[in-house]
Amino acid sequence: MDGTAIIIIILAIAGVVTITLYVLKGVLDQLPDVFDSAGQARDAWDRLTKKTGEAPETEEHPSPLPPPADDEEPPVAA
Repeated sequence: MDGTAIIIIILAIAGVVTITLYVLKGVLDQLPDVFDSAGQARDAWDRLTKKTGEAPETEEHPSPLPPPADDEEPPVAA
């Protein structure tokens, strides 16, 4: 091989490396926007699937006695 072919091969390799880095930088620059969009889509899906306007779940038969206060002693059996 003479010197001209080696120079062309070196320039071709440098060009491929340059284009690869340029494309990689472009992809990496777009990732934050992709992650933001994915987060917004997830939040919208959660809002869509969340049951809104319904009363919170309660016990079917709540106890008729009020819960004891923390500072009161329990009643003593006779």
